Amino acid sequence: MAKTYHALVCCRAGMGSSMMLKIKCDQVIKEEGLPIETEHGNLDSLIGFNGDLVITMSDLTDELNADSRVPSAVGITNIVDKNEIKEKLSAWVAEHAE
Repeated sequence: MAKTYHALVCCRAGMGSSMMLKIKCDQVIKEEGLPIETEHGNLDSLIGFNGDLVITMSDLTDELNADSRVPSAVGITNIVDKNEIKEKLSAWVAEHAE
């Protein structure tokens, strides 16, 4: 059985933009059958986070990849572009497949 990855979808505040991103990610995950489960939060949600991936806006990616609490971060430039989300999440899953 393939591993299911756990992802935190977040932004600085955890309000509208990251919730829209989570909705779009969940649509892509379902449509593509990607083995990812998501939860929504803000940067404070990293405290105690023990998942596999953080999905965020591209302007936070470098900061999060430098954070020891973050195992891996994927940045999305256009949070409503399902093609970009599909491309980046599919590439991440392929890179981390066990």
